[in-house]
Amino acid sequence: MADTRDSTGSPALTAGEPVRLHVRAMAHGGEGIADAPDGRVVFVRGAIPGDVVDATLTKVKKRWARAETTAVVQASAHRIEPTCRAAAVGAGCCDFSFIDPEAQLQLKREVLSGQLTTLSSRSGVLDNIDLSAVGAMQLQPVTGWRTRVRLGVDGNGRVGVRRARSTEVVSDKQCTQPVPSLLDGVVGEGARTFTPGAELVVAVDAEGARHVVETQAAQRGRRVERVERVLEGPGRVVERVRGFEYVFPPTAFWQAHRRAPEEYSNVIARWGRADYASRVGWDLYGGVGAFAPAIADALGGGTIESVDYSSAAAAHRQQVAEELPLHMHHGDVAALVGQLPTPGLVVLDPPRAGAGAQVVQAIAAARPERIIHVGCDPATFARDLAGFGEQGYAVTRMTLIDAFPNTHHFETIALLEPASRAG
Repeated sequence: MADTRDSTGSPALTAGEPVRLHVRAMAHGGEGIADAPDGRVVFVRGAIPGDVVDATLTKVKKRWARAETTAVVQASAHRIEPTCRAAAVGAGCCDFSFIDPEAQLQLKREVLSGQLTTLSSRSGVLDNIDLSAVGAMQLQPVTGWRTRVRLGVDGNGRVGVRRARSTEVVSDKQCTQPVPSLLDGVVGEGARTFTPGAELVVAVDAEGARHVVETQAAQRGRRVERVERVLEGPGRVVERVRGFEYVFPPTAFWQAHRRAPEEYSNVIARWGRADYASRVGWDLYGGVGAFAPAIADALGGGTIESVDYSSAAAAHRQQVAEELPLHMHHGDVAALVGQLPTPGLVVLDPPRAGAGAQVVQAIAAARPERIIHVGCDPATFARDLAGFGEQGYAVTRMTLIDAFPNTHHFETIALLEPASRAG
């Protein structure tokens, strides 16, 4: 049989083939970046810069390929023993738990810089900021930080985190993200069983109450908020931020890291403070209104218009709506944003898919004096920033907050102002 070779003269790569790789960088999504013998870029799971690994190719395209690490030939100086037992046996939870925590933060900085340079620089939105000087902080602790988790239930009723890129449930090991004792009796040896094929939401609130509810399994990338059965707890979570109490179903969105709501609020209050011509604040994708007190502090009075599509977030009238001049709108942000009064300050915290062009253009058309964008995905965050740049805004402050230690995820907060004033 003839030897199949590519245009460089090297043997053509095929899926299932073993290959040795020298990892040189980290990609968005938590994969290492290496170069195949033919020069093709390879994204390799389970490897970090400085590693030399043996890997198996899982997908081969014309310009790039994907691979899974099978053995570490030479370890990066930043590689440590995995701190998460579930991830160590294949669960898709703590994909950075084998990386030194300080190195995790630096890798995330590099990923953010790469995404911003690629997607945002052309619009001029970054002309007034030095990306190398962008601040970064890692929320502590790096394990035992998650107050709420969504888990899968297998065909035998056993509960756990799903394997990476799979629906299979790892039920014999607890992830180290949840706060201590959150999953006791739910995951691992001696755990009870639940409805096969369902999903389980487990949360602990500010009062120390544990909540366990069943929901239907969600399609990939989607949230299911309807509670099918309350198995433990009163079915109403209680949380507090900046002196205000929030009550909502366990399935409603709340920041996962126990320190995140206060830390994000502090940044919003500091960066948003100004003498506004319009003392109206927009709180877009505002959920139950957790950022409303910080927006009120930044405005120094005035009114807040909060918009969110979540029915679970709208299930209870919140204390902030009683004590602050806050109007909460239930519906799609893109559909409602054009109906709001002209703002001085806009805060937006969209889901992983980002705000998108329609919302960005609507915000920019209202010409707010300041915009604070909270982004949980660096690619869609960069895309949204580029959109604001095209509409005449520029970033004046930015910080990376590692609110998801031991994972490749992180948050970024940016302050934008009209480019004419920012320069």
